[in-house]
Amino acid sequence: MNERTPRSLKELVERVGHVDTVGIEERVAKYGTRSIKKSSKVFGLKLAVSMVDLTTLEGNDTPGKVRSLCNKALRPHEDLDVPTTAAVCVYSSMVKHAAKIVKGTSVKIASVATGFPSGQTPLKARLEEVKTAVKDGADEIDMVITRGAFLAGEIRQVQDEISSVRDACGEATLKVILETSELETYDNIRAASFLAMEVLRPGDFIKTSTGKTSNNATLGNNQVMLEAIRDFYLESGTEIAMKPAGGIRTAKQALTFLIAVKETLGDNWLNNSRYRFGASSVLNDLLRQLLKEKTGNYQAPYTFSEASGGY
Repeated sequence: MNERTPRSLKELVERVGHVDTVGIEERVAKYGTRSIKKSSKVFGLKLAVSMVDLTTLEGNDTPGKVRSLCNKALRPHEDLDVPTTAAVCVYSSMVKHAAKIVKGTSVKIASVATGFPSGQTPLKARLEEVKTAVKDGADEIDMVITRGAFLAGEIRQVQDEISSVRDACGEATLKVILETSELETYDNIRAASFLAMEVLRPGDFIKTSTGKTSNNATLGNNQVMLEAIRDFYLESGTEIAMKPAGGIRTAKQALTFLIAVKETLGDNWLNNSRYRFGASSVLNDLLRQLLKEKTGNYQAPYTFSEASGGY
C-alpha cells in the first residue's frame, strides 16, 4: 500500500486537485479546429495505424476469428505501405491462439484479464487469470479497477488491487482501465488516474474504458487523463502511457486525439509505446483515408475486411 494514499475519495481529490471543467471543454473544442493536410495528414494517419490495439472481445470469439485478427494486425492492407498495428487485444482464453501468429513479431499480445469488463470477480481469481494470460504469451494486461469500491471511497483497496495485478504481470506491461463513464465526474477521473499511476511502472498505461459502456472515450476525459499524466510526470519524473478506448471510429477522430497528445504531452508521447487506440473499427477508416490520399478516390467501406467485432 502506498503510504501517501488518502483514506477517502474526497481526500484524494483534494490532494491531486480539482478539474476546471469549463477549461477542459474549451480546450478540447479547439482541437477540432486544427487543420492537417497532405504529407502531415499521411504521417498522422500512419502513426494512428501503428497505435491501434486491434481488438475482439465478444462472446462468440473463436480461434479462427483471432487468427484473422492477427493477420490483419500484421498486414493491415495489401496495397498500402502502412505499419503493423501496435497489438492485438483478446480475452485471456484466446492468448495462446494469438501467440501462434504474432509472437516474436512487432505486434504485441494484450489480454483483458481481471474479470473484464466488470472487475467484480474475487481478487484471487483475477490474479490467476493474469498469471495464466502472461504464461500463455500475453505481453500486456488490460485490467479494470473495481469502480464500486472507488466510488464508495475504498481508495486503499483499489490501489492495493492495482499493485497486486502489477506484481502478477511480471515483465508484462499493465494498462489500468478506469471506466471513465462510471466515475461520474472529471475530478474522479483525475483522482483515479493518480491513484493508478502511483503504483505503476514507467511505460505502463492508464486507459479510459472497456468499450462496453454507453459512453466511452471522449476528448474531454482523454484530456483530463493526459493532463494528469503530464502533472504526474512533472511531479515524479515517471512517464505513464495513455490509451483511449471505445467510440473512436473515424480517422478524423483519431487525428484529433493525436493533436491533443501533441499539445498536452509533446512529441515524446507520439509513439505506440506511449499512446494507443483501443478501437478496432477505426483501422478501416484510417486505411480508407490513406487510400484516398494515394489515389484521390474514396473506397466504399465494404471493400475493407472486417477486423473484428471489438470496440
